[in-house]
Amino acid sequence: MAVSARQLTWGFALLTIASLGVAGWQLYQIQEIRAFNQAIQQGKSPSTRHDSYEAKFAVAYWQAHNGRYQEATQLFGQLLEKGDDTQKSAVQYNTGNIFFLRALAVNGRDITVRDETEYLLNQARTAYEQSLRLDHSFWDARHNLDRVLSMLPSNPTPGSGESDSPGLIMGNIPVGLP
Repeated sequence: MAVSARQLTWGFALLTIASLGVAGWQLYQIQEIRAFNQAIQQGKSPSTRHDSYEAKFAVAYWQAHNGRYQEATQLFGQLLEKGDDTQKSAVQYNTGNIFFLRALAVNGRDITVRDETEYLLNQARTAYEQSLRLDHSFWDARHNLDRVLSMLPSNPTPGSGESDSPGLIMGNIPVGLP
């Protein structure tokens, strides 16, 4: 069977049209990704891919970054049901950072908040430990866990008024904001 020049021309024309269609689709996808990344960098909710894991993570991150810790913690909690172990580890790490930052903020007010600070530091410790269970090579989580452990009293005794015990020392700052 011989292929005529006309058939060959039509075949190449169809192949060219299909290639242009695929290239156009990829260009559209690249533009959506750029718009998504730009919205994330500006701390805005992305206009595309609203329900993606990345969009929800970014919204939770920016809520925490802007001091809206309760909303961020809830959204991070929803993300724990999805994603792979590395993503879940990042969620736990950021949740730990939220508790850590709240503990640092609470401790500076007065001496009566020691129990609340200790509770928040224990919550941060638990979140960092969960993060490390999911991704044992996450060095920032290890670093922050070390800082939290150094701030927790060695013998937590809520309500005891030991004047010899210096209590919680809050000189360390967590690595990376949530």
